[in-house]
Amino acid sequence: MRLEPGSPAPDFTLLDQDDRSVSLSGLRGQKVILYFYPAAMTPGCTTQACDFRDSISALQGSGYTVLGVSRDTTAKLREFRERDALPFELLSDPDHAVHSAYGVWGEKMNYGKVIEGVIRSTFVIDESGDIILAQYNVKATGHVARLRKTLGIDA
Repeated sequence: MRLEPGSPAPDFTLLDQDDRSVSLSGLRGQKVILYFYPAAMTPGCTTQACDFRDSISALQGSGYTVLGVSRDTTAKLREFRERDALPFELLSDPDHAVHSAYGVWGEKMNYGKVIEGVIRSTFVIDESGDIILAQYNVKATGHVARLRKTLGIDA
């Protein structure tokens, strides 16, 4: 099941890279960019995370909080965040329950084969907790620039 703009964003509580609980409901009143990626420290996921890092001033300046979600352990997320100086929280969803709630866990093509896994996706959530943008099957390269353009956020 895919989420559509106008629907409430499924609430969750996950551990971040420092083993602290982060709840979406705790961010009410803020705009949130929630992105799901397959695995920390892989080439595509690193490119995407670094693009968010390099755009963080513009995103935060427009009132957005960025959160990345993967199935990685909190220890691996901590290493990823430190290695690439990522200035936003990385959340661990090892049983992919939150992935499933957002419709980003399922069958996908990988090098011509159908596999089950993470569908790289991004959601923009407004201050009241509703989805205003749902993007599934995004590409790692260039995604953040396209997202900024869609949101009207200049460099």
